[in-house]
Amino acid sequence: MLGWALTFFIIAIVAAVFGFSGIAAGAAGIAKILFFIFIVLFIVAMLARALRGRPPV
Repeated sequence: MLGWALTFFIIAIVAAVFGFSGIAAGAAGIAKILFFIFIVLFIVAMLARALRGRPPV
């Protein structure tokens, strides 16, 4: 999921360089949403692992 966020971020940067502001804004919005979903899922996974008693790797 983090890879997809990075892909949309790069698309947003390229679109902004070429002047496609609508596409850049859309791609940046998608990248932001995917990034925050990734952060939430990462925190949930770390909490679940900590509650099970396994030490972090």
